[in-house]
Amino acid sequence: MMQGLEVGEERHTGMGQETKRPATYEDLVALPEHWVGQIIDGELIAQPRPAIRHARATSRLGGELYSPFERGRGGPGGWSFLDEPELHLGEDVLVPDLAGWRRERMPEVPDTSFFTLPPDWVCEVLSPSTASLDRSRKKRIYAREGIGHVWLVDPQARTLEVYRLSGGKWVEQGTWTGDERVRAEPFEALELELGVLWLAEAKAP
Repeated sequence: MMQGLEVGEERHTGMGQETKRPATYEDLVALPEHWVGQIIDGELIAQPRPAIRHARATSRLGGELYSPFERGRGGPGGWSFLDEPELHLGEDVLVPDLAGWRRERMPEVPDTSFFTLPPDWVCEVLSPSTASLDRSRKKRIYAREGIGHVWLVDPQARTLEVYRLSGGKWVEQGTWTGDERVRAEPFEALELELGVLWLAEAKAP
């Protein structure tokens, strides 16, 4: 995977040296089409689209949640989910891999390019280049905004970590791995088979 770009750092261009400056929304818009950009603590942090292992875990998890929690088929309904929504949270612009809003807070998904209403749940699917950012700075912002739950999915280690916000701090609810079956808040009504999220392991020749 290509290295990410942090616009908040000094860099050299053909026009001379560019000094530190707060990133702007125009910096996000100017990124190449296949890059995902976020503004965190004034820095533009951009990454190329994730690898297949990451994409599979994201799409499979979204699929598992959609029918019972958005459509109400075999589950309680009452949620709306989006892949990679652009969240404008104060001065920060974050793009989680998945996010969900309780319908009582967002009755209809607006036809807009970004959201200022914080979700009730976010999921970050970790990769080697983003894990530190997801675990630290982004979790801190999610707590600041009162987002109730964060899931961290690691497709390399094949783990799911579940956190609930309590008193402004993250409380770990559990870590599950491999092919375990999980009932994890806020989606306890579903028994999630973790094995469906992972790519098949390569067989020895």
